[in-house]
Amino acid sequence: MLPSDLLMYRYNGETVIPKRLSLEDKAIALAHTYINCFQECLGKTARQLHEKLKDLEGDSPDYRVKRGLAHLLKNSCSTFEIISPLDPELLRKQVFTEAANSLPIPQNRHKILETIAINLSKTLNLEVLPNQIENGLYADLQENRILTEFEPPTPEALIHRYNLSQVQGIFYRASQIIIHAHRNVPGQYKLLFRYLKLFQLMAYIEGDADTGFTITIDGPTSLFKASTRYGLAIAKVLPALLHVSKWSLKAKLQSRDPYSGQEKTGRFSLESHCGLVSHYPPGKPYDSMLEASFVQRWLKTKTDWRLEREVDLVPLPGSVMIPDFRLVHPDGRNFLLEIVGYWRPEYLQKKFWQVSQAEVDNLILAVSERLNLEKAGVKFSDVPAKIVWFKDKLSPAAVLEVIDG
Repeated sequence: MLPSDLLMYRYNGETVIPKRLSLEDKAIALAHTYINCFQECLGKTARQLHEKLKDLEGDSPDYRVKRGLAHLLKNSCSTFEIISPLDPELLRKQVFTEAANSLPIPQNRHKILETIAINLSKTLNLEVLPNQIENGLYADLQENRILTEFEPPTPEALIHRYNLSQVQGIFYRASQIIIHAHRNVPGQYKLLFRYLKLFQLMAYIEGDADTGFTITIDGPTSLFKASTRYGLAIAKVLPALLHVSKWSLKAKLQSRDPYSGQEKTGRFSLESHCGLVSHYPPGKPYDSMLEASFVQRWLKTKTDWRLEREVDLVPLPGSVMIPDFRLVHPDGRNFLLEIVGYWRPEYLQKKFWQVSQAEVDNLILAVSERLNLEKAGVKFSDVPAKIVWFKDKLSPAAVLEVIDG
């Protein structure tokens, strides 16, 4: 995504219209130029790349477009690494210690580097040259890191990513977002709901798979204190929404007028035929590292129970629930497993309300011991589910014990 200073939009009344690049020859040529610049800088420092980008930018009035393309290539397609024969901090310590033993005259500089290189060559059992010592001294500074990998997108893909990022930036200032998703296949709904869980958004879902769902998301400016991190999480959902066939979105925005300092209200709307292209894969994401870790540990467990991620929507009164996993036994038994590891009291209240309303008798809740359930007002006597407690990692053995116990 793009930082706020590279976002470009205009107002039509209260409606916010973000900047988009068209797939015309001029824009494609510009994208191609920037992609080539990064490819030519492979093996060079971030400073050298920055200097080339400054030359490309020149005094162009479209400098924010150019900086935006460069930002996306740098943060999404590039890998910068510290290249040094030794950790730069330790290397500096050795060089400065050695330098303190001699007079600070120019003639001693190369001698000191040569001495350190010889000593490191013996210690590391490989040849270390004086110029590697010199280059490695401050290799940990951002501008000295080396561009070691670059995965070039097509110019068209870069433009699509730019347009998507401009729209995503709108949600940094959202106070409320309402999404209407309708007449879609269940798999698309499930993918969207999984991304909502992945980014830990306070979303309220109403409807069913037949008539569609209305998803209300509280924006970052609706919180007691505006949260940039939460705004970014909302923006990250948009590429997932693009995998859904039919939908519409309306957002209410809050910002401060830079001249008067007054609060300003804006509106933004988007529909499924908006022309934006997602860079997210259509597969199912893990909701958290905790969930991914549980899958890996399950694969190493000797059991007849099979762990499945493709779980049907569980209908609730006016809403829906998607458990994280299904456990299936060859004898026909099956359980639904939901991992509850998020801490917000509002989320916990809604989560356990959902569980109490779900008309299922085979649900397992894996609950983190770190949650303040008393503060959230959750009573386990009202929850018709089996409970598994965990601390940092969810143990497959604990889940199996509850199933077979």
